[in-house]
Amino acid sequence: MAFLGALPARFRRERVLIVGCGDVGLRSARALGAVAGAEGAGESMPALSRGAGGRVRLFALTSTPERVPALRAAGITPLAGNLDDPASLRRLAGLATRVLHLAPPPGAGMSDPRSLALARALARRARPLALVYGSTSGVYGDCGGAWVDEVRAVNPATPRARRRVAAEDLLRAWGLACRVPVSVLRIPGIYAPDREGGTPRERLLRGTPVLRREEDVYTNHIHADDLARACVRALWRAPVQRVFNVCDDTELSMGDYFDFAADLYGLPRPERVAREQARERLSPLTLSFMGESRRLRNLRLKRELGLKLRYPTVEQGLGGA
Repeated sequence: MAFLGALPARFRRERVLIVGCGDVGLRSARALGAVAGAEGAGESMPALSRGAGGRVRLFALTSTPERVPALRAAGITPLAGNLDDPASLRRLAGLATRVLHLAPPPGAGMSDPRSLALARALARRARPLALVYGSTSGVYGDCGGAWVDEVRAVNPATPRARRRVAAEDLLRAWGLACRVPVSVLRIPGIYAPDREGGTPRERLLRGTPVLRREEDVYTNHIHADDLARACVRALWRAPVQRVFNVCDDTELSMGDYFDFAADLYGLPRPERVAREQARERLSPLTLSFMGESRRLRNLRLKRELGLKLRYPTVEQGLGGA
């Protein structure tokens, strides 16, 4: 920790920068104890961050002035800046000891200039001690329902997933060049009853069909609170240049997942249709999720980050709401 020791005393406590501070970023802030009375903060916060000097100081990059009050209310110092405007990121240089990067790539192209702009800004002065990047499990592509661990080669099938692979490669190469430990979290579907759009209820109410059993796909999930706790642990505990599947223990097909949710909410189960019918009735984005099937393994998450899931299955995460 020579980096911290060289700083003036008032700067010695850890400073975490959250880039892309939406729902999961705010939950990560709560896991770090930024919000007074946050349940479970002590369990998630590493011992290092609870030493002399009090709690971790939190910053969040935002390009939306309307979000400033909510960030301040969460105990986070807002920093005006936009990943699409590299010049606005200059004040990030040397600011943070650890960085949680949850911002998505742009919606077009095959690269991620936002991650490139962030990496360049962070490299201008003293580099952070760790960077954690929130990617997607979509980088694996369709695996035919096979079990997938982190050593499986990526095989992105959509432009969205290809941009994520580009971001992963860029950040890991930057980490090696700048001697910054970079961890990649590959994240599947995020849910939580208290998250906007975080349950299947709206889709069930719209009557969106699912695939018939013989054509159905496996789907993977993580509760937003468990994801936030994984983010925090990775900031301190992840080995250098490590990839983690951040998912729960659920092993459900997509149709069975929606059947469970329909029964839970007292709604009709969704219609099951052939893939050909689905192509005629569903949007390309929805169809893209129905075109990939895999079952993620999470042993690394549990063994190396030491994360004990609070919601090991979607039945517990949704049913306990």
